[in-house]
Amino acid sequence: MRVISADKISKVVARLCISANIDLRRDVFLQLEAACRREKNKRTKDILQAIIQNARVAAREGLAICQDTGLPCVFVEIGQEVRVAGDLKAAIIRGVASGYKKGYLRSSMVKDPLLRDRPGYLPPVIHIDLVKGSKLKLTVLPKGFGCENKARLQMFKPTAKINEIKKFVIEVIKDAGPDACPPYIVGVGIGGTADYACFLAKKALLKKITNYQLLITNYLSKLEQDLLKEINKLNIGPMGLGGRTTALAVNILTYPTHIAGLPVAVNISCHALRSATKTV
Repeated sequence: MRVISADKISKVVARLCISANIDLRRDVFLQLEAACRREKNKRTKDILQAIIQNARVAAREGLAICQDTGLPCVFVEIGQEVRVAGDLKAAIIRGVASGYKKGYLRSSMVKDPLLRDRPGYLPPVIHIDLVKGSKLKLTVLPKGFGCENKARLQMFKPTAKINEIKKFVIEVIKDAGPDACPPYIVGVGIGGTADYACFLAKKALLKKITNYQLLITNYLSKLEQDLLKEINKLNIGPMGLGGRTTALAVNILTYPTHIAGLPVAVNISCHALRSATKTV
């Protein structure tokens, strides 16, 4: 049995909150550069160059990539051979509070969703998964709500065809238009229950987007590529100005589901897809 202190977890989470908000993920940055090289429209190319430059300045100056530093979502994979010395959830909450304060990140959380009280940093949304092994993996995904507001769920009949699912995903992007700051990364969750499909769509945003999309290894990777091509034909483009790149990637996660249903969820990220991971 490996023991990890709650204090250590808090410190790691604090660093991840700052890193995620300041340093754009490398795979996302590389895809933005590739999109800029492909683009022929000068105005659209200028926008992509501005997005790339913004990420560079944020990293150099230690500033948030976007003023919306998001609702912090924390994904925890805890090995069965790990024992946390202390309260795991309390440690994560302390870490988020510390990181957001030290990083001068915006207070975006209201504790009462209806009364809309004074904003603060807390609480984060925490997802905990028990896995094999003796390690603890922590991932922080600050989710801005310009794009989170465009998330959708559709409960299909079990007889639905793949083309119906494709049409739904594309319609979600069309409805989002320029509002969620494209170019997008699109997470799709298929299966499970309604709530679990939404979780899968969010978790799909954590998948790397640099290399795996170049290979079609199964029907799901083909579906990702087909959807990406169709979405990029919409001509919404970076920040809604048109062009070849409305989305940088489509990531799909699936899970077994009930014989009587087929939940499909879509979760969109703006071009500033921010996440940071550490295994302790």
